[in-house]
Amino acid sequence: MAAAAEHPAYHIVFDVLEAAGVELLDRPYWERRALLEDLFAREVLAGPFILCPATTDQATMLDWLDPAWGATGIEGVVLKGSEQKYLPGKRAWLKVRSRVTAKALVGGGTGRLAAPASLLLARYDDSGRLRLIARTAPLAAAVRRDLAGRLRPAGPDHPWRGRRFSAGWATGGDLQYQPVAPDLVAEFLADTAVDEGIYRQPVRFVWLRDDLDATDVPVSPRGSRRQHPISRPCNSPRV
Repeated sequence: MAAAAEHPAYHIVFDVLEAAGVELLDRPYWERRALLEDLFAREVLAGPFILCPATTDQATMLDWLDPAWGATGIEGVVLKGSEQKYLPGKRAWLKVRSRVTAKALVGGGTGRLAAPASLLLARYDDSGRLRLIARTAPLAAAVRRDLAGRLRPAGPDHPWRGRRFSAGWATGGDLQYQPVAPDLVAEFLADTAVDEGIYRQPVRFVWLRDDLDATDVPVSPRGSRRQHPISRPCNSPRV
């Protein structure tokens, strides 16, 4: 109870599939959306339920794609056809992510360091602690070859020596990785959604920045910890 009071959870609602015992799957989205907004207007739905923002205005949609929204956990927009029925089990909506490039140190790698499967990216916080901020998506074969010989195995004083990281939300157990000397700067492409300095989704490795060193990498917020996603604006243009 104390944790719930300190960190309250909210349920973001973006659609309604049944109301007053009537199934709405075959109704067009604009009709379901209007009904949903009416439920909130009449306070049939109230906290901890929150209505997901939606718009048919292109300028507003483009504003939601501004990378600045990533600090609040917003990844982009979801495009929905206003006449579209709800199609269970099908990918009928289009998600448009906002992405930016950023820099981090290479703190570790999975697989053999001579041909790493993925990279663990890190930044120092203002206390000098090396913090994991992202893991790359699986690296292409050509990238693995390019990294061969570039990653130096870390010595016993590496701050992650003996440290365990989760393998991921959909995978149980610990991540199997090897620490490397954190002296290489990687540029990566990422979604803008960041939770206290940690990138929510796997990032895409771009290249090593030989022209940069650790002093050119942003500082990570102290006390970073992973959080689950909360919400993202959804866009429903008339089509």
